[in-house]
Amino acid sequence: MHASPTSLPDVIEIVPSRHGDARGYFSETFRLDWFAANVSPLAFVQENQSLSRKRGVIRGLHFQSKPFAQGKLVRCIGGAIFDVAVDIRQGSPNFGRWTAVTLTAEGGNQLWVPPGFLHGFCTLTEDAVVSYKVTAYYSRDNDLGVRWNDPEIGVQWPGEADPSTLSDKDARQPLLKELGHYFDYNAEA
Repeated sequence: MHASPTSLPDVIEIVPSRHGDARGYFSETFRLDWFAANVSPLAFVQENQSLSRKRGVIRGLHFQSKPFAQGKLVRCIGGAIFDVAVDIRQGSPNFGRWTAVTLTAEGGNQLWVPPGFLHGFCTLTEDAVVSYKVTAYYSRDNDLGVRWNDPEIGVQWPGEADPSTLSDKDARQPLLKELGHYFDYNAEA
């Protein structure tokens, strides 16, 4: 496996090795000891999967507040997505900045989104399947977000992005400037 920081140093792209032959390939997609030594010592407690049938589906931008703040290890196991992370740690030199990586089933790459970051994605293909491990259990009371197209953040979504696909919850999310204080960079660093 290979780990590479993105333009936000705490958000890391992981590319597992693949060993192939005429039959296909074998890939070790996760190994706890490697992850702890190279990315984060946090452990995963839950794994989720979503299917988006249409190209252009937008999901996000989401996070969970403490005590259920989640780190996410995201991978696309069918199709392709434009995967986004936004730093919302107060006091961070990158507060409000975003980064994105295209995750594909074909490429097998993954994105580590630590606690203190928003997460969302846009599907680049039909029938995009996303799987992600999380470091805290889902909590409805701690499930929060920010508007996908907040101009202060300025995510440059791909042309496929279709706002008509937003869930009711995502369509009503607040702007970043309306969001309370949930994460402190100095405490998290």
